[in-house]
Parts: sequence; structure tokens; C-alpha cells
Amino acid sequence: MPTWLAAGGWGVLAGSALLVGSAVGYLAKVPAKVIASVMAFGAGVLLSAMSVDVIAAVRERGHLLACVLGLAAGATIYTGCNVLLAARGARHRKRSGASVAQPSEQQQAGSGSAIALGAFLDGVPESIVIGAGLLAGKGVSVVTVVAIFLSNLPEGLSSAAGMRKAGRTPRYVFGLWGGIVLASGIAAVAGYSLLGGASPPVLSGISALAAGAIFAMIADTMIPEAFDDAHLFTGLILVAGFVTALSLGTLEG
Repeated sequence: MPTWLAAGGWGVLAGSALLVGSAVGYLAKVPAKVIASVMAFGAGVLLSAMSVDVIAAVRERGHLLACVLGLAAGATIYTGCNVLLAARGARHRKRSGASVAQPSEQQQAGSGSAIALGAFLDGVPESIVIGAGLLAGKGVSVVTVVAIFLSNLPEGLSSAAGMRKAGRTPRYVFGLWGGIVLASGIAAVAGYSLLGGASPPVLSGISALAAGAIFAMIADTMIPEAFDDAHLFTGLILVAGFVTALSLGTLEG
């Protein structure tokens, strides 16, 4: 199988958890505390994978400047895009609690499109990490794929539950997440294909850029949902997720 196709397959696999989570969140009434707890676990898993599997690897290759610049650029780009989308109704796209809710289309016209773009914004950096990781010549990082898969489950679950409360139709919800899954595969292919001739420092910088965007996404969209209904145990659950991903990395190594 061509490597670029494998990159796309891994991207689709990791992104498919969004569709699974959205089905559970939309079709079943999952308690808010359960959603918040699962979100905290997913945030810990993703933090671990990006810190240990991506950033530490870049640092070990001696590309400290590329790592620092990439992290700063990724967080800045993500935050800027997120600010623009938040003004159009996508600020709480992963929220499902009663205290903070997604707006309906009647409450804020155009919020549905903004939420869709926000979901796309959240998923692209994860897929780029997968595609760029294959260029290191060691094959796909199972830890990274598993971590993204595990973190995507609560993202889809919480966001779909919030969409249901906002009165969005099943066609919108499942069409959105199905499209994001396909986009995840395309982004992984792009991450592999477009960076095929990149020098090691550039490749390290792109990996760090994607990780920086993911760190910003975790802080802006995942942790607030986890804190909303499970604040007394958020830290403990997040660390459990971090340790789980760290353990997977040890097994892989």
C-alpha cells in the first residue's frame, strides 16, 4: 500500500471516533458528569501524546528553535481562528452542559456553519501530526493514533449532545462529523504528501506547529467542558488519561 494512502487510512481511523462519539452523544442521554469525565480523560491522553510522542521527539532531534517557533505559531494561528469563529457562534462547540450551551440557529444565525468550521479547525492539526509522523521513517505512531482516537470520542460525544440540545437535526450532526472524518483522512494525506521533501528542521517545525494548535485546542475547548461538571476530579481523571497514553508509549517502545 502506498504510504500516502496509509496516512489517509490512519487519519480516517483516528477521526472515526468523532462519528462514534457523536452517535452516542446524540442518540443517548449521557449524564453531564460522565461526558465531562470522559472529556478530562481524553484531554490527558492527547496532552501526553503531543508532549511525549511529538514534542519530545522533535527536541531529541536537536531542533529546539524549530520546536519553539512551531509551538508558538500553532497556538497563535489556532487561537486567532478560534476567536473569529467564537464571534460567529462556535465558542461552545464542544459544550453540552446546562450552564453553557451551544446557540441554536434561531439564537444566532450562521452558528451552524461556524460550528462546522470549528470542528474542522480542531481536527486538522491532529491529522497533520499523523501524516508528518510517517515521514520520520519509523512508520505510524500507534500511540499518537490511539491517543487521537481516544480524545475524539469525548469530543464527538459532548459536541453532539450539545447540538441535540440546540435543536440541530440528525442530518446536520452526522453529516458534519462524517465530513470531518473524511477531512481527517485528507489532512493526513496532505501532511504526508506536502512535506515529503521538507528538511528535518522544517518537518520538526510543522510537527510542533500542529502540536501547538492541539495544545491550544485542549485548553480552549476540552478542559472547559471537563471542568464544568467534574471540577472536583478533573485533575485526577486528566492525569489518568496522561498516564494511560504514557503507558501505551512504553509498550510501543
